[in-house]
Amino acid sequence: MRLSGNSVLITGGATGIGYAMAEAFLAAGSEVAICGRRKRRLQEAQAQHPVLRVRVCDVEDADQRRDLAEWIAAEAPGLNVLVNNAGVQRDVDFSGGIGEFLNGENEIRVDLEAPIILSGMLIPRLARQSEAAIINVSSGLGFVPAARMPVYSAAKAGMHAYSMAIRRQLSKTSIKVYEVVPPAVDTELNPAGRAKRGHFKAGLSATDFVAAVMKGLEADVPEIGFGMSAGFIRASRAELDQAFERMNGAM
Repeated sequence: MRLSGNSVLITGGATGIGYAMAEAFLAAGSEVAICGRRKRRLQEAQAQHPVLRVRVCDVEDADQRRDLAEWIAAEAPGLNVLVNNAGVQRDVDFSGGIGEFLNGENEIRVDLEAPIILSGMLIPRLARQSEAAIINVSSGLGFVPAARMPVYSAAKAGMHAYSMAIRRQLSKTSIKVYEVVPPAVDTELNPAGRAKRGHFKAGLSATDFVAAVMKGLEADVPEIGFGMSAGFIRASRAELDQAFERMNGAM
């Protein structure tokens, strides 16, 4: 994938991996638009990089997705790269029933349904470009689920399957499909869960992770992991089962 000369839209682009990808694409010589739910964080990102186009959007909301698609058509008619990065992560315990799942953000809608729908809305426009890409940010937990985060893990497994399927569907178009598979990265994702685990730190910054991602994109690697998640991508079923026991054995 060519990193320069693109017109890029990144969902959840004001913080974490999305913001690091925005910075990396800007540094490579591409134009970047980002969206997110928090106006203040978007303004902070734009203050650091005035060339960023920013839009408040909750991708879970159908009307806001439609408005985002209309906005990007006007702001960036040459859009050729969509990065589906926006997501939420929660610790959800089903041992007491459905209540905890219902009392919070819906990871299925945000992490799986929203990127599927947004991709479908923008694929006709992307396909008009001579070179285009959809970059889906999944998770190592889509390969080896965390029992503490069953819905997030399931949604990211769905994103992995979706990425594989549309990569094949779109293989005769100009659109390449990449899957970015993060391990644990130090971001603002799941602050409540991280606090319960003593303000867990992964020791991997979004900037360092994205530096590896950009190399993978440039080399046309379809599934890009890092460290442990790179191992998950290549692992056998037996190895994935062993990793699941190691990850969840202490629960």
